[in-house]
Amino acid sequence: MSQQTPAAPLPLILRALGVADRDLASCTPLTGGTYNTVTRVTLTDGRDWVVKTPPPHSAGLRYERDLLVNEVTFYTAAAQAGGPAVPRVVHSEPDPTAPTGAYLVMTARPGRPWHQVDWAEGAHDEPRLRTELGRLIGRLHTVTGPGGFGYPAAPLGPPAATWRTAFTAMTEAVLADAGTYRAPLPYPVDHIRTVLARAAPVLDDVTRPALVHFDLWQGNLLVTGEPGARSIGGVIDGERMFWGDPVADFVSLALFGELEEDGDFLAGYAESAGGRLEFSDSVRLRLALYRSYLYLIMLVETVPRGVGKEAAAETRELVEPHLVAALDVVSRRASARSGG
Repeated sequence: MSQQTPAAPLPLILRALGVADRDLASCTPLTGGTYNTVTRVTLTDGRDWVVKTPPPHSAGLRYERDLLVNEVTFYTAAAQAGGPAVPRVVHSEPDPTAPTGAYLVMTARPGRPWHQVDWAEGAHDEPRLRTELGRLIGRLHTVTGPGGFGYPAAPLGPPAATWRTAFTAMTEAVLADAGTYRAPLPYPVDHIRTVLARAAPVLDDVTRPALVHFDLWQGNLLVTGEPGARSIGGVIDGERMFWGDPVADFVSLALFGELEEDGDFLAGYAESAGGRLEFSDSVRLRLALYRSYLYLIMLVETVPRGVGKEAAAETRELVEPHLVAALDVVSRRASARSGG
């Protein structure tokens, strides 16, 4: 066993799974996440797991309640469509009052985060992998939710019958969090609420609750293999998933950028999603709404997480201009759509 010693509740979890100390080859804490405690556990028989446990505190955003339930749902729903890139659930315990506490054990996936790869080696790898990623995400988006729209953990109430109802509850929750934590925002909460509400009718264009990861930034996309023969090794951290508009995934896939300019990804996506995605007025307005939602989360969450003044200031400097721009797009496009 390595020099890393697992801390409670990890020993309780491993014992509950029938894993003794002699069965452990290594236990290594994984960094890079900002919410759950994550440990990679390798067993002497070759099994390689990732164990997640929620933080001991309750401070967080409203939508973050029971995030592990969302993650289990994502991996279970995505297992067939996502192929080997999606981790498999080994075991999970959703009840935080259980003797082990809540936890999730899943299979580990190989590779390093996309943004840590030296793309200068194997120069043609990245365009090819963008196409491969498009195919994979397109397949995931063909999966339909069983019971309505929203977060499976139901932190904001039961699944909604319409996407407009679900997304309105999601934005209302983060705006309420902004008030609770007195998070600095570029506009008053009531102004942001009004801007988003004017665009809400466009959400009725979405009638199928698709599987949406909503956290597909490059840190959650693992790349494996040698230069010239790289492949996507994993799509991880599905805890922010919801059943909703597949267009919402395009925000984190091109964080602070425009996925419309990524021809490689879109070509792959068209192959498996059933046709080319048209960036219609509806799609562009919905993208602006989802950008606004994500940027609000990024700004508000710095307060309950206690990231510190310097880190919070850096986040505001980075994210606020993008939130302002997204809300401006929402306002202009909603006005044009309504003819007002």
